[in-house]
Amino acid sequence: MGMISNLHAHTVRCRHASGTEREYVENALAAGLKTYGFSDHAPYPFPNGYVSGFRMACAQQEDYVDTLLALREEYKGQLDLKIGYEAEYYPKFFPDFLAMIRAYPIDYLILGQHFIDNEIGAPYSGQTTDQEALLRRYVDQVSEGLDTGVFTYVAHPDLMNFVGESAVFDKLYGRLIETAKKHGAPLEINLLGIRDHRAYPHERFFALCGEIGAPVVIGCDAHQAEVAVDQPSCETALCIVEKYKLELVENPVLRPVGAVTEEEYRRAKAAQEEKS
Repeated sequence: MGMISNLHAHTVRCRHASGTEREYVENALAAGLKTYGFSDHAPYPFPNGYVSGFRMACAQQEDYVDTLLALREEYKGQLDLKIGYEAEYYPKFFPDFLAMIRAYPIDYLILGQHFIDNEIGAPYSGQTTDQEALLRRYVDQVSEGLDTGVFTYVAHPDLMNFVGESAVFDKLYGRLIETAKKHGAPLEINLLGIRDHRAYPHERFFALCGEIGAPVVIGCDAHQAEVAVDQPSCETALCIVEKYKLELVENPVLRPVGAVTEEEYRRAKAAQEEKS
C-alpha cells in the first residue's frame, strides 16, 4: 500500500529546502498521489525586528500563495493541491499570526512545535533531555495548540527525545496523545525522521498511540523535490502502523483556519491592483 495523500512539504522560502514547487507536484503525480499539500514553515509577525532563520518572511506570503494557486489551476483534475503552513503555537504571537494569514486562502495548518514558549531565546523542542519539566512544557504547549481547533494534525509529535524515566515518558506523552485523540487530530509518523535516522519516529510513542487508540497520519516532511513522496520511508512507516495496530488516516479532513476563500482573495487583489 502506497501513499495517496501528503500534506507536509516545504519550499525554498524556508531557506533550508530545495527544488521548485512544480518538481514536487510532478513527483507526486508520478507516485500516484491524489492530494498534495504544501505546508512551508509559516511566517510569523515577530516584534522588535526579530528575523527567524528557518521560515519564510511575512512578505513572501503572496508569492507563496500565488505560485500554488497557479499550479492548482494548471493541474486541476490531476492532483488536488492544498495550500497550508506548518506552524508553531506561540501563545504570545498566535492571535497576530492568525489575523495575518487569514488574508490569504490558506487551506490548513499543521502543528510543528519546534520551540517551547517561542523561538526568541527559548529551548529547542527537538533536543535530547531527561528533564521532566522540559517535556511537560512541550506537551502543555502542543496540547494548548490543539485546543485552538485550527490545526489539522500534529507534525513529528514525538520531536522531543525524552530519555528520562519511562513512567514520565508514558504519563506526559500519553497526555499529548489523549488530547490529540479528543480533538480527532492525527499524530504524524514523520518520514524525514526515518530517512535521516533521527530520534523520531519514536516507537514507544507510537506504541502508546496504539494503546490509547489515537489516529495517525504519514507525512513526508519533504524539503527536496526528490523525496516529495518518499515511498521507501513510507514502507517503514507502514510497518510501524501494522506493528502497533494504529488507526491510519490516509487523507485527513482539513480544519478551517477562518481564512478568506480563493475567490475573495482574487477579488481583493484585483481591487488593490486597480487602486495602484
